[in-house]
Amino acid sequence: MSLSPTLALACELIRRPSVTPVDADCQQLMMQRLAACGFELEPMRIEDVDNFWARRAGRDNGEGPVLCFAGHTDVVPTGPEQAWQHQPFDALIDADGMLCGRGAADMKGSLASMIIATERFVADHPNHRGSIAYLITSDEEGPAHHGTKAVVERLKARNERLDWCIVGEPSSTTLVGDVVKNGRRGSLGATLTVRGKQGHVAYPHLAKNPIHLAAPALAELAAEHWDNGNDYFPPTSFQISNINGGTGATNVIPGELKVIFNFRFSTESTVEGLQQRVAEILDKHGLEWHIDWALSGLPFLTQPGELLDGVAAAIRAVTGRETTPSTSGGTSDGRFIATMGTQVVELGPVNATIHQVDERVLASDLDLLTEIYYQTLVRLLA
Repeated sequence: MSLSPTLALACELIRRPSVTPVDADCQQLMMQRLAACGFELEPMRIEDVDNFWARRAGRDNGEGPVLCFAGHTDVVPTGPEQAWQHQPFDALIDADGMLCGRGAADMKGSLASMIIATERFVADHPNHRGSIAYLITSDEEGPAHHGTKAVVERLKARNERLDWCIVGEPSSTTLVGDVVKNGRRGSLGATLTVRGKQGHVAYPHLAKNPIHLAAPALAELAAEHWDNGNDYFPPTSFQISNINGGTGATNVIPGELKVIFNFRFSTESTVEGLQQRVAEILDKHGLEWHIDWALSGLPFLTQPGELLDGVAAAIRAVTGRETTPSTSGGTSDGRFIATMGTQVVELGPVNATIHQVDERVLASDLDLLTEIYYQTLVRLLA
């Protein structure tokens, strides 16, 4: 079976078992292809994470706008391989025309589409305006400390400019291009410790049960209305994901309760505002408490403008469909790139099987995605 250039490259990438944070030379393969197109390459290994920054300046010597493709070569673990219909790193197209393998949707298919679209665009428009850039990491599926976040810090320190960025996350819901992400909610996590006094369950007057003491406060936090959201974001949500208290014995009142919770918050709320309101509720209930906060990312939003319009026009030209901008879902590395004042859009294949056993994507969708990326380049940089 003869594969398109996009599918051939996607298969090459999938066959490299790059379970986070291992890159397995995926980036080396990408850099070789970009070097042949005239890109200046800058590998950035930070701690145990491989990253690279690449840039190709056009006819204006880089003075024009910069369009960056961003993504990650790392994939999540496969889970039990015996549960897969095909070996997770075999990269094959089944009888239904599905490209199967870990990373097919998230996000080696997108990386292949980006490279092939770029190669074609540079061949067709060698003297394009502005610059094309790549920001690629192997630490998106892991802690994300030494990947895109760290690269962005270096780029900002030397005043690099990024006007537009397309992140190849699998944004589509049913058909390729039906949804693009033009923003994401912020993520604020917390570990709450409520202190009581350990004792025997038969003598509760000699103890202070932190579970009983905290329960009304937790109920109030869960019922609180944090904000109304806005035209782009749903209301901020509060979710408790873990509660742990007790010594393991059935006759001991615990001396401490730990509660892990998370806010997914809109641009209508701030980190400081949420932290203050939580503190007020806990204090109102007279608790002895401590919180360790962990901010994973601030909310960001790309308003309608050159990038969103260019991407929507490309999707319309290739598929005949109108796309729907959305800020739903979890976080992505777009949250780090947006801190550069960059317009950020996430556009990739259908996300129905990401992180699952038997991850797969319709093979023909990757060729459509390549064409959408190419048409976007034409609209913005030709």
